[in-house]
Amino acid sequence: MNTGTDRESVTITDIRKAAEAIKGSIERTPARYSLTLSAIAGADCYLKLENFQFTASFKERGALNKLLSLTLEQKAHGVVAMSAGNHAQAVAYHAGRLRIRSTIVMPQGTPFNKVKHTKDFGATVLIEGANLSEASAIAHDIAKADGQTFVHPYDDPLVIAGQGTLALEFLADLPHLDALVIPIGGGGLISGVAIAARALKPEIEIYGVQSELYPAMVDALLGTTSTFGTQTIAEGIAVKTPGVLTRAIVASQVKEILLVSEAQIESALAQLLEVEKIMVEGAAASAFAAVLANRKIFAGKKVGLVLTGGNIDMRLLTNVILRELAREGRIQSLRFEIEDRPGLLAKIARVISEAGGNILDVHHDRLSTEFSAKAASLSLTVEARDVAHALEIRGCLQRSGFLVQRTSPDPAYAGRQK
Repeated sequence: MNTGTDRESVTITDIRKAAEAIKGSIERTPARYSLTLSAIAGADCYLKLENFQFTASFKERGALNKLLSLTLEQKAHGVVAMSAGNHAQAVAYHAGRLRIRSTIVMPQGTPFNKVKHTKDFGATVLIEGANLSEASAIAHDIAKADGQTFVHPYDDPLVIAGQGTLALEFLADLPHLDALVIPIGGGGLISGVAIAARALKPEIEIYGVQSELYPAMVDALLGTTSTFGTQTIAEGIAVKTPGVLTRAIVASQVKEILLVSEAQIESALAQLLEVEKIMVEGAAASAFAAVLANRKIFAGKKVGLVLTGGNIDMRLLTNVILRELAREGRIQSLRFEIEDRPGLLAKIARVISEAGGNILDVHHDRLSTEFSAKAASLSLTVEARDVAHALEIRGCLQRSGFLVQRTSPDPAYAGRQK
């Protein structure tokens, strides 16, 4: 996808100026090597922990650089932004620090916790528009009517330069990196990072990552048209229209854009949490998901993964964990047809216990018309150590005379990518 070396509208000089401007007001986030994730992926994985920013996202870099560029008159009039999450919080927080009035337009359906955090930072929050496109149009109208400055989430040279400061830190800490893997929504982060990284190390490879449900940057570069999905765990990169400026930069600086599925993102998120004890949002986990899904590309390389943010809803995180445990076979649902007589439930429980399993839930149904009136349907949710243990438990039940009618998911097909 690297098509040329035309001069970009953002330069390494701009990014260095941004780094100096935001210094002291932004966390210099750590870069950490993961021995275990590297073994799983077959590549040396280094994590840039942008979830350690105060608002738990890299978005602070670009938002602050833009706010610091405003004239006194612009500051007096205030700023407007459109966002469903991380950009909103970044603008609200740093505008509040700088005593700049901020108005954030958030689309209907924005998670309550993100609305609350944005309000808590002092912004005026308007819930308007059915989606990001409609919210953006409303925000632009407000900015024009009130003389306020619109702070774009990605398609602005100052925002791009601010995001690029991440690469200055990453390569200062780890100059030996062979490749960087960056999630792409509108393209602001990967644009800034690519310009900075390739100016410092021209041979470094830059890979972008998008959700299969929202391949907007791929479409923009290839001239294709996709039918976008509705719900994705990676809402931070669920952008339907990438930037005009950013798509030109991506076209000239990025080697390839990789697509990942929802299941791959969920699995990567769960592994980051379980192995590294790092809580990230879906968009952030997509970088590791891409490495796992493209082992041949990254095999043996020193790969820098940008964990872009950690703002994930607790209920969603719980669902992801439970779904991943089910995929791995560590939680399985079993269903039996049993005789409706005393002692059988206790016998099944004893078999599972002796096999080392843990029963999490029991449903005993005598009213099911699927079976004889002398029978009952028994559904169990059972916890196991891993896929092999799940199969062992099912084998013990079968050898004891109990036929498992249904198992979900089938542990024979469960498990993470190997």
